[in-house]
Amino acid sequence: MAKKQEQSNGQNESESYSDWMSRLPAHKQTSTLYDLVIPGSHDSMSYDLDVNSSIVEPDWVKKYSYLPCVRAITRKWARTQESTMGQQLDAGARYFDLRIARKENDPDPTRLYFYHGLLTCTDVETVLRSINHWAEQHPKEIIILALSHFKGFGSDEKKLHQHLVSFIKNLFSTKLVPKPMGYEDAPTLQKCWHQKQNVIVSYDYAEATKQPEIWYKIDYSYGDTMDPGKVEEKLTMDLKVAPHSYFYVCGLNLTLPEDPGAIKYILRWKNMASLVRRSLPELLKWIKQPDVSTKLNIVASDLVTEDNVIPTIVRLNTD
Repeated sequence: MAKKQEQSNGQNESESYSDWMSRLPAHKQTSTLYDLVIPGSHDSMSYDLDVNSSIVEPDWVKKYSYLPCVRAITRKWARTQESTMGQQLDAGARYFDLRIARKENDPDPTRLYFYHGLLTCTDVETVLRSINHWAEQHPKEIIILALSHFKGFGSDEKKLHQHLVSFIKNLFSTKLVPKPMGYEDAPTLQKCWHQKQNVIVSYDYAEATKQPEIWYKIDYSYGDTMDPGKVEEKLTMDLKVAPHSYFYVCGLNLTLPEDPGAIKYILRWKNMASLVRRSLPELLKWIKQPDVSTKLNIVASDLVTEDNVIPTIVRLNTD
């Protein structure tokens, strides 16, 4: 299955990136993870959006959830990934942008889903179990899970966070990399390999990060525009002040306006993927510029398994 996936993306078996971290040069194995250039996916679970769910966002479209055509359009424009989580991992993605929500009136009080415009078909616990299985099969590949947003938690917020964090700790167990006390304690590949730890969980909820296994929120810089040139301008400015003592995400993703201004793109283009494919070559050319590439840490992209996205990012570690 993995071999077929690689060939379908124009890669042969020798070019597989399923275990790229384990093949990095010796000096990169002792560098902090903050000093590596790591490919990641933006809205990682958006391939799994449920066209039958209510619209979660944007707010101005929510009232049209009862219309199947509006949900179908929302799915086309919220779907920023086309490959499954396993395929993204096999292709070499190591950072995952996971936005979580509770389904309104769900009979299971602790069941959660991912979302981007719509809720996903698959629940959070099922997906995390599949990631845990992959991590067991690839012990030298460090996976970074960034959990955020937590829509619809309401008055059950504390209870739901406690349940989710407990599930994460029990599931990943000794594979969890504890957050460092300071930069001098920052993890390296060799440290993680020695401790047999390869899962980092970043969590955007302050109470959860009091636990040693749960890392703080990771800053995510993005252009907030559909214009790739403006994305580059914004990211260039942000990289000038980016921290070097913690993870930092440079998001290459385009952003659809959250108001009726989005309609002009919807009328002109088939879906978000068509626009992303047009913009990716320019954005990948931009990250290879010396004054940019030397400042990068995590680089997140839409359609992360597209030809040349992950290879371009990974090669920045050795160029």
